[in-house]
Amino acid sequence: MALPLKITVLAAFVLLGACRSDPISFHTLTPVHQGTSRSSADIAIESITVPPQVDRAQIVIREGNSGVAILETDWWSASLADELRGAMLDQLSNGVGQQQASVRLDVQRFDSIPGQYALIDVKWRLRPLGAADAALLTCRSVLQTPSGPSIEELVTAQQNNVKRLAAQIVQAATGPRNCPSPG
Repeated sequence: MALPLKITVLAAFVLLGACRSDPISFHTLTPVHQGTSRSSADIAIESITVPPQVDRAQIVIREGNSGVAILETDWWSASLADELRGAMLDQLSNGVGQQQASVRLDVQRFDSIPGQYALIDVKWRLRPLGAADAALLTCRSVLQTPSGPSIEELVTAQQNNVKRLAAQIVQAATGPRNCPSPG
């Protein structure tokens, strides 16, 4: 009588163990601030568009030449568009509240390849506060950062790309009215 009970209990534990799923890890594009350095400009975000293939809560990575994988256990803390908006607001705001300009971001590519690189390709349009359409500045930034094999390293590489994009936008808003050089 004890043997069938032990087998039943063992079978139940095996079945329950097989049903266990890996925990979900959440990531953000907003890095932890090491200091209190703020942007020298206060730039509002008009809009952000992101390719629909990557605009989801799950992190999407490229595989091979034509494949993509939607990671079931690594998620952004919000949709990618909302994550990008939050990270850019963090980088472009100086906390004073007097906006000098506004920017519209149109993400063309957001590639994440573990062990290789993170890439963001963005067309952006900067409008000085109260300026006419003739004062618009339209630029394109293609930023790529090497990445290690982990998702954490890939997210850190994308955080670096966002920081560099924000720096280019601030440079255009506060300096000469031309697009920053690539890099």
